[in-house]
Amino acid sequence: MKTIEAIQSRRSVKHFDATHRMTADDANKILSLAMLSPTAFNIQNWRFVVVDDNDLRRKIREASYDQSQVTDTSLFIILCADLKAWEKKPERYWENSPKEVQAFMLPTIDGYYRDNEQVQRDEAMRSCGIAAQTIMLTAKSLGYDSNPMDGFDFEKVAQLICLPDDHIITLFVAIGKATKAAWPRTGQLGVEDVVINNVFKQ
Repeated sequence: MKTIEAIQSRRSVKHFDATHRMTADDANKILSLAMLSPTAFNIQNWRFVVVDDNDLRRKIREASYDQSQVTDTSLFIILCADLKAWEKKPERYWENSPKEVQAFMLPTIDGYYRDNEQVQRDEAMRSCGIAAQTIMLTAKSLGYDSNPMDGFDFEKVAQLICLPDDHIITLFVAIGKATKAAWPRTGQLGVEDVVINNVFKQ
C-alpha cells in the first residue's frame, strides 16, 4: 500500500479479532520502522513496551476503563519516553558522525535539555507522537488496523509495567485485524479552517 493510501484509509478502529495472531516478522517490521522516526538531536527517547502477557493485558484493560482494544489486538504497544535520554551516554547518538560534529552536538544537547524539565517533556511527547503515527501507517500498509489510546489511568499503568521514575507514558497504540469498521468520518474541517497563510488574522 502506498503512503498516501495508508494515510487516507487509516482510521481509529475499536473492535478487533481477539483470535488473530500477528507474525513475528510483521511485529518486528512495525517496531523497526518506528525506530526510524525522527527525534530532536537524535536522542531516540521513545521506549516501546510490547505487552504480550495476557494477564498483564487484562490488568491494563481494567485500568483503561475496560476498553477491549487492550486485550483483543494482535500487537499492543505502550509508548513511553525516557526523559533523561539526553544525558545517558549521548555520544551514542552521534558515534558515526565526524569528530567535529560530535564536539559541537554533545554540549549543544546538554545545554538544550539540562535544567529544563518542560523541554524534556515536550520533546518526549513530540517524539512519541511522531513514532505513533509511523507505527499506525506501517501497520495499515501491512493490512492491519490500529487505535491510538489515551483513555487510561496513567499512574496505575505505570505501576503495572514498573515504569522507571525518569520515564513517562505518552499513549497506547493497539494494532490488529478489525472486526467492525470505524464510523464514517464525522466532520472534517476545511483547509480554510486549519491552514493559516503566514500569520493569524487579528
